[in-house]
Amino acid sequence: MLKLVLSLIFLIPLLSTGQETIKVFYLGGQSNMDGHGYNTDLPNDLRSFDDVYIFHGNRANDGEAGGDGVWEVLKPGHGTGHQSTADSNQLSERFGVELSFAAKMQELYPGEKIALIKYSKGGTAIDTLGNPRRGNWDPHFRSKINQYDHFLSTLRNAFANTDIDLDGVDEVLVPSGIIWMQGESDAPTAEIAGRYYNHLRELMTLLRAALRDDNLPIVIGKISDSWHERYHGKVWKYGELVQYGQEEFVRTDKNAAIVRQTRYYQYSDPWHYTSADYIDLGVRFARELNNLLQQPEPTK
Repeated sequence: MLKLVLSLIFLIPLLSTGQETIKVFYLGGQSNMDGHGYNTDLPNDLRSFDDVYIFHGNRANDGEAGGDGVWEVLKPGHGTGHQSTADSNQLSERFGVELSFAAKMQELYPGEKIALIKYSKGGTAIDTLGNPRRGNWDPHFRSKINQYDHFLSTLRNAFANTDIDLDGVDEVLVPSGIIWMQGESDAPTAEIAGRYYNHLRELMTLLRAALRDDNLPIVIGKISDSWHERYHGKVWKYGELVQYGQEEFVRTDKNAAIVRQTRYYQYSDPWHYTSADYIDLGVRFARELNNLLQQPEPTK
């Protein structure tokens, strides 16, 4: 039970008079949340930001230490290949949805600072049997620390130092939403894919608990298939079962939504979207999340 209750005891700072409050959003999942867009493809308006900050937890395999990072102003380079320590970020040549998501949120909330917390790892599944070599997010996993633990470590480290703009004054980070892009690695067999809805529902419940808001808005990116010729057909053999689980989650959760435009995206390889599609996906995540933020809080 220890892992399951750890997510309930984060001491997220409470609001004090005179402190600045900043919306914070968690970005999680596997490689299409990591991001495989190329920085060289970015338009000028996504190359630099003011008043947007990111804490990017260092990705790690199961059994290793993960989640270290440092608050910095958002810039390109937080895609695949990014690395971080407790003192620095090592930016990569790639980007994910974080850039266009942040830009759209700034447009929707003009004059406000935005904070992002990102932890994702390519190839990971929720089910322990989905892709054991790359890691899993199963909160019941007891053999060793795993991706769920790395998520918890990322949150703990991010909230340990909330002077995100380095002005000497801590800000109050208000958890305001989750965006989640994952599921492909839970599609290798019908048995594993058939468990996806239950696994997703439990994990999202625990992510909300860790962020201390049982009604926190969640937007899911629906997985798609490239039908790449290298595989002579479907890349994700039981992807439709995972898609069903994703749709069932948003159908039964009053404060969740899904981005379905992914079915029309192009691919740079059998598994990952093009630069233009990561930009589009970030915008769509922001729009759907804003719609949830504007609706009345669900009744229990």
